[in-house]
Amino acid sequence: MQDILVKLKTENDLSRYALDEVKDEIAKFGSISPQFVHTLDGLRRLSGNAAQYGVNATKTVPSVLKGKRIAFLGSSVTFGYGALGESFVDYLAKRDGILAIKEAVSGTTLVDQNTFFPHDSYVARLRSIDKAAKLDAFVLQLSTNDAKKAPNLLGKISCSDQYDVKTITGAIEYILNYVRVCWHVPVFIYTNPCFDNELYAQMVNRLFELQTKWHFTIIDLYHNEEVPHGEASLYMADSIHPTRAGYQQKWLPIFEEALGRIC
Repeated sequence: MQDILVKLKTENDLSRYALDEVKDEIAKFGSISPQFVHTLDGLRRLSGNAAQYGVNATKTVPSVLKGKRIAFLGSSVTFGYGALGESFVDYLAKRDGILAIKEAVSGTTLVDQNTFFPHDSYVARLRSIDKAAKLDAFVLQLSTNDAKKAPNLLGKISCSDQYDVKTITGAIEYILNYVRVCWHVPVFIYTNPCFDNELYAQMVNRLFELQTKWHFTIIDLYHNEEVPHGEASLYMADSIHPTRAGYQQKWLPIFEEALGRIC
């Protein structure tokens, strides 16, 4: 494993993506596939992942968010899959001085499915966050993985305090209720930028329906035409995942403005 990590070393740091994802790959499969190494090396070479856009190159500034402890629950976009493990969460920590709890695992779903790795769902990993943590806010990713892996599982808004976590709507409501009971802090749910998927469009619409019931803030990247999306570019590693440049230059200001409302 050490040889692979050295091979993937960037100009000024050993990518957290390489370290975390390689360890995870070994833990799950007992080995590392050539395709996996090729993907890592390809991401490292993207212009949008150059060192100048990295967290290390991002300056700290005076910020109203300094010292705010914020939990982030999500999958690859929260983790920073297309940006060598550096997502908007890490930029918020470096630039604004937030104290981040980053609970993010690539490929996971909101829905608590009986999959090969059932303990990786959002619902399951939510329970791993320390209930005694003194949080100031909670940020949830509306996962694109559910749109691909959980077809026909949008579910319904509950009329009781029972939530079907094997549906997308039920999982979101379970998480919202859990956060309310454990921490009673403002909740922000962010969407991905627009991409061509009918179920995800329905999920975004469902968020706005749930907002009336639960009173959380939606960080709506889906309808924001100024946020890069679609084909790979300086700001996008692929149709779903931003590069370092995408997070640093396009996403960071949006999250700074939204989260600044908790202060």
